[in-house]
Amino acid sequence: MTYVIHGATGAQGAPVVAALTAAAKPVTALTRNPDAVVDGARVVTADHTSTEELTAAYRGADGVFVHLPVTSEEDRRTQAHHIVAAVRAARPARVVFSTSGAPIDAGTGGAAAILAGGLADAGVSHAVIAPTFYLENLLMPYVVDAVRERGVLPYPIRADFPASWASHLDIADVAVALFDRHDVTGMVSVGQFPAITGPDLAQAFGAHFGKDVVFEPISPEQMRASIAPVIGEGPAADVAALYAAMSTLPDRCITEENSAQKLLGIQPRTTDQWLAEIGL
Repeated sequence: MTYVIHGATGAQGAPVVAALTAAAKPVTALTRNPDAVVDGARVVTADHTSTEELTAAYRGADGVFVHLPVTSEEDRRTQAHHIVAAVRAARPARVVFSTSGAPIDAGTGGAAAILAGGLADAGVSHAVIAPTFYLENLLMPYVVDAVRERGVLPYPIRADFPASWASHLDIADVAVALFDRHDVTGMVSVGQFPAITGPDLAQAFGAHFGKDVVFEPISPEQMRASIAPVIGEGPAADVAALYAAMSTLPDRCITEENSAQKLLGIQPRTTDQWLAEIGL
């Protein structure tokens, strides 16, 4: 028996691997790189578009942690269908899926919605982690460089837009807890509550760097141009479209009712705590 972690060498999967290995849990690191080495884990190579390979990886697992990679939405939909088919075939004891902030409303037809809906129909014990914004987004060069060089924190939200920010480290804490808490099913929201605004983020960065930092709202198009060299034109366009759609909303705040704070007793890191922990 083991815990199978998607993207085990990446920003989202690696903290889950670290948390499980620290708890002396057996871990299988699922990767597409046959040369990958993951401390404390058995590495298994699997093609995310192969139901057969995923089924073999999931079979007999105590738990599977799933998130979809940053790639084109078409590719993400394809992977979602194969993951659901593999879960149906292998029937692991528990599946924990992080939406990575993507909408899971079935009406969107998006990959995250396909995966969440497929898990709900599969008859396997599961939970869906629903973050809003990742604090790690603020580590992108266009943000950190602006903080250091100009004393501004640029991000494509309004200055008065409250959001429940969370860290990949918070997601890992919640995922590990959910592997043991089969009584908690459905959606678990992860993020700061009460929510915070862009100027709040800038204040935390200013305190961390010991300088004045102000928040600078930018457009989704400006963000697209900044992140395209890092993640590719197609994924950058998809991300920008999400932010454009969010610009019409009043906020991105979690509700206390289905929060990790209430359901699991897990308090997410504040921005100050996160900055201190990652040693930026």
